[in-house]
Amino acid sequence: MKAIRTHATGGPETLTLDEIETPTPGKGEVLVAVKACAINYPDGLIIRDLYQFKPQRPFSPGGEIAGVIEAVGEGVEGFAVGDRVMAGLGNGGLAEKAIVPAGRMFHVPEGVPFEKAASLLMTYGTTIHGLKDRGHIKAGDTVLILGAAGGVGLSAIELAKAFGARVVAAVSSEA
Repeated sequence: MKAIRTHATGGPETLTLDEIETPTPGKGEVLVAVKACAINYPDGLIIRDLYQFKPQRPFSPGGEIAGVIEAVGEGVEGFAVGDRVMAGLGNGGLAEKAIVPAGRMFHVPEGVPFEKAASLLMTYGTTIHGLKDRGHIKAGDTVLILGAAGGVGLSAIELAKAFGARVVAAVSSEA
């Protein structure tokens, strides 16, 4: 299978397209045929060794994927070959296939494009954690969202409104 991988610390210019062996799922894992992979800010940090975890090289960046299950490892329940799924996996998404722990996957309903499903977990998960878990948002609150033009900022606007809050959004530009 093909995979975009990093062999040395650096930016996107250091990535290479490699032919590698297709992995086999172990206990509690599935093999997903990747249909879409979201690229997020941490992906750029990870390949530069600037993120909090540093995978052993070579590795494929790409922490969010959506695709179709091709094989199921021992002990996996609730998922089957052919299921449409999205997953957050830290890295490994920029490949034709990826091994995913079953606990990091969610079903994707028919009709939801893989491209949209692949980009939900990090941005919306971060937003929900910030607004609900940390900020304890409730209807009637006023929320200031800085960096409102990025993925997390845009999802924060959308979700804060859905929670019934008044939103004040701020963006900036060097121009």
